[in-house]
Amino acid sequence: MGSERRERMRVLGARLRALRADAGLTGAALAQRAGVGQPTVSKVENGRMVPSFDVLDRLSRALDLDESMAHEVHELLAAIEAAAEADSGSDGDSAVSAVVDEAVRGARLVRSFQCVVLPAMLQSAEYARHVFQTSPDLDAAAVGCAVAARVERQSLLYEPGRESVFVLTEAVLRTWPGTPSLMLAQLDRLLAVESLSTVRLGVIPWRRPVPVLPRHGFTLCDRQAVVMEAFPSEQVSTDADDLALYEETFSRFEDAAVFGGEVRDLLMQVMGEFRELEATVTQ
Repeated sequence: MGSERRERMRVLGARLRALRADAGLTGAALAQRAGVGQPTVSKVENGRMVPSFDVLDRLSRALDLDESMAHEVHELLAAIEAAAEADSGSDGDSAVSAVVDEAVRGARLVRSFQCVVLPAMLQSAEYARHVFQTSPDLDAAAVGCAVAARVERQSLLYEPGRESVFVLTEAVLRTWPGTPSLMLAQLDRLLAVESLSTVRLGVIPWRRPVPVLPRHGFTLCDRQAVVMEAFPSEQVSTDADDLALYEETFSRFEDAAVFGGEVRDLLMQVMGEFRELEATVTQ
């Protein structure tokens, strides 16, 4: 992350912290009023997280900011985004990444289908590292920053008022980078995430035919945007026809998946197979 962007994040955080103090609110009270997680308020105020425009709107309303003050804090957020594009070379991919991040952070309902790679919100740090290392445009330092940002975004899974639904094919669980031990840690993380009240995790077992032949993964953000994973980068659409098509497709995949105890049993089965594979590798 560039020094200019870090400084602008610090400035926005300090301004929001001062406005909260002027309003006589604690961080927890502001989070409750705004309908966001208390960790989100803390990270934003300490310059460790860039809020989405939706989150900033919620905080502005909770602080009862007038139009002029709300415009000021939104200008500070716009300056952060501008610095991010400058730091990364201001190419098209950086702009798309900013839009994707905004769509996911601002959504209260996220639904993701994947047929090859685990959803970004579920990836362990080491799994994510392998994902980013396949990009020819990222050096080691950039990979580290990308992994840290991906892990930080996953805090959204724990925020009350959000719902995340993930549907995977069984092939995702068996398409693995690195070592069997990496996948054992990754599958253990899936078991932990599956237990969250804010998350539904489903898998389409290999024994069931898929209702639609999947061509790529995609993520629906509320009913306002769909992120389609194309090569070499993600694409975002807000077109009503695209949204309707992907809504229907996701519902069909969701109907074919198993959830709850069945998905936990499947995860445990795959973990057992990776343990056997790990034993053969270490012999």
